[in-house]
Amino acid sequence: MKKRVISAIIALLIVVPLVYFGGKPYIIGVGILSVLCLKEVFDLKVSHKEIPNIVKILSIVCMLLLVYSEFDGYSLMYGLTYRGLAITMLSLLIPTLFYKNEKYTTKDAFFLIGSVIFLGLFFNGLILVRIIDIKLFIYLILIATMTDTFAYIVGSLIGRNKIVPRISPGKTWEGSIGGSLLGSFIAISYYSIAISSISFKLLVITVVLSIIGQLGDLLFSKIKRENKIKDFSNIMPGHGGILDRLDSISFIVLSYLIIYSLI
Repeated sequence: MKKRVISAIIALLIVVPLVYFGGKPYIIGVGILSVLCLKEVFDLKVSHKEIPNIVKILSIVCMLLLVYSEFDGYSLMYGLTYRGLAITMLSLLIPTLFYKNEKYTTKDAFFLIGSVIFLGLFFNGLILVRIIDIKLFIYLILIATMTDTFAYIVGSLIGRNKIVPRISPGKTWEGSIGGSLLGSFIAISYYSIAISSISFKLLVITVVLSIIGQLGDLLFSKIKRENKIKDFSNIMPGHGGILDRLDSISFIVLSYLIIYSLI
């Protein structure tokens, strides 16, 4: 417990000022965070073989190109440009021609391509949302954190019916519903105070994002199950890896940007 509290405090002392002040320090911090997440993907042993160092470097470069691509929305989907996609696919597929199958295969390449695009788009979205409005950023974070917190509390108190026990034995329907309702209530309350008045559309969007965030949590749990690991890393003692902390918010940010582009 002591390690968990200390690591949480250290993380907050680093993250909160970066988010609050924004600008170049925040953008640089997001880039560093994205590289650390990609390292956690490199370290997965079941999803792929050991990735050659040259390919790792190419993956990092491609991901940063996506993370730092356009923030104005004039692209395929908020930063995910055709150019970035093409560079990523070619850079990670071509090396398979020069490595033996036991070193680097097309299967490994496609896994990396998917990971790089997902992380690149998500972290690009984190930059975009912060540029749009820090209050919006906090609103989305509240959806993720409050849903997760209340899902755990409600599930611990009255949870009986498991959602997908083969993936996450502790998650229940009662906890999920309670987490979405209470988490959405807090996020909506904040939105009404800090951003704008409440509308039916906002209610629906918030609940939908809360549900999608839980799906993100389950997906990352599935990845860990498939790789026979408890956490993606131990960079945050007591909390696991960075991907363990960003599982639900990644899905929420990506989904919000889709909604934002349509309304």
